[in-house]
Amino acid sequence: MYVYDEFDRTFLQERVAEFRDQVARRLSGELNEEEFKPLRLMNGVYLQLHAYMLRVCIPYGTLSSQQLRALGAVARKYDRGYGHFTTRQNIQFNWIKLNELPDAMADLAKVGIHGLQTSGNCIRNTTTDPWAGAAADEVEDPRLYAEVIRQWSTLHPEFTYLPRKFKIAITAAKHDRAAIRVHDIGLRLHKRDGETGFEVMVGGGLGRSPFIGKTIKDFLPKEHLLSYLEAVLRTYNLGGRRDNIYKARIKIQVHEMGAEAFAKKVEAEWVEIRDGALKLDEAALDAIRDRFKIPDLEALDDQPAELARALATDAAFARWHANSVAPHKAKGHAIVTLSLKPVGAPPGDATAEQMDAIADLADQYAYGEIRVAHEQNLTFPYVRQKDLPALWAKLKAIGVATPNVGLVTDIISCPGLDYCSLANTRSIPIAQKLTERFADEARIADIGRLHVNISGCINACGHHHVGHIGILGVEKKDEEFFQITLGGKGNSKARIGELIGPAVAESEIVDVVESLVDTYLNLRTSPAETFVAAVERLGIEPFKERAYAPR
Repeated sequence: MYVYDEFDRTFLQERVAEFRDQVARRLSGELNEEEFKPLRLMNGVYLQLHAYMLRVCIPYGTLSSQQLRALGAVARKYDRGYGHFTTRQNIQFNWIKLNELPDAMADLAKVGIHGLQTSGNCIRNTTTDPWAGAAADEVEDPRLYAEVIRQWSTLHPEFTYLPRKFKIAITAAKHDRAAIRVHDIGLRLHKRDGETGFEVMVGGGLGRSPFIGKTIKDFLPKEHLLSYLEAVLRTYNLGGRRDNIYKARIKIQVHEMGAEAFAKKVEAEWVEIRDGALKLDEAALDAIRDRFKIPDLEALDDQPAELARALATDAAFARWHANSVAPHKAKGHAIVTLSLKPVGAPPGDATAEQMDAIADLADQYAYGEIRVAHEQNLTFPYVRQKDLPALWAKLKAIGVATPNVGLVTDIISCPGLDYCSLANTRSIPIAQKLTERFADEARIADIGRLHVNISGCINACGHHHVGHIGILGVEKKDEEFFQITLGGKGNSKARIGELIGPAVAESEIVDVVESLVDTYLNLRTSPAETFVAAVERLGIEPFKERAYAPR
């Protein structure tokens, strides 16, 4: 992982000191809440329903064991003993007292993490594949370029006050595990004629008006990455809507102009700057590359005796292995996903004790590195295959080895009305009830891959538009109702789900989801046909009929 230098450390300490002064002025009454708001947002501090919330940036989802312990310590000392991992590969603390926020930030700054640009109309945390650097199907490690973007975008003077927030995602793998097509800019590293470059997509995003990103450049040589991003951001900054918050995202600008016309404006701007100061040379890339601490992996054989024996003799381990362990580019190693979706628990939450234990296990088994996935799970990207049985036993003991990754109970959910002042409905209780309804591991394994995404309002922080089953909370006469969409996908074949009909009452939503699953099981051609494939083949009508049938 990338190691900060003295400049970075000094910068973070200075920002903490500045925010400490701002908090003191707010507490004394020198600043009122409206005056304090833009200052706190620059540091990732929101005012939620019950308390201030601190959103901490985890650059491209990569954490060291030391940093995870620091997050656990903040949860224990300043919050209520847990944190919530988000779809932007960040973590949120929902109960920190205002007067203690500077101390929490100071503790995090000591290990190189912060809340800068996790809020406000700026370029947010660049996200990427949680398997980056380890995935067998990637052409190159995208984290190098995510770090390049981080350095370029941090406190960028031209893009600190954009028309609206701006999100960038990058992948280098055949399978998109970063949902790049539903971001303001999506970058896909790929090879053409032996050279590696980027496909550039713009105008993706969910929320009130969901759009899939449009490709405006098929192949961008790597040395031009920053100058082209600068051209895209300038085009958006100058032409984006500032008169209507609901039409201020770049997706609206691209949609109204058309992707081709938008691309022409970008090209015209890019021609002026492409060979200037932002052009990346190998020396600049090497300077950043050298600050990445890459594990020195042992030369090992695949399928060691320890692993083969456990697979043959322990059915529970074999079930977890089939679900939560992925191939690695290095022989004898594996990628392990830690499920933060146990039955009956809030999706994406981890306790301080779990964070400490996971950090210890990372040191023991995973070269001290942890990744955060946008699905709100954690990943160990470097694990020796021979250690998998012992690691599984310890993960199981702390409650993060549920074999449900990618299955119906691996639910993506926003915090909803339990915390968020923007929400119409609660999300977490719906997710908890669904995990309880589908608690049987054999049953969910038979159902197969099925992504359920829940948002408590139209802002779509739970990515409901791209769930195989998407659930959106709406309010009707002070009661909670839920709309349902089917067939959404957030991968390389991204699509927006289709609304099946009227919203259903909170008391009915779990039964309706179960009826949709049962319809799939009855109509699938074979267990190999996934839920979303069945929806694509059949359309929504047979599912709609069952969903609204009398019970």
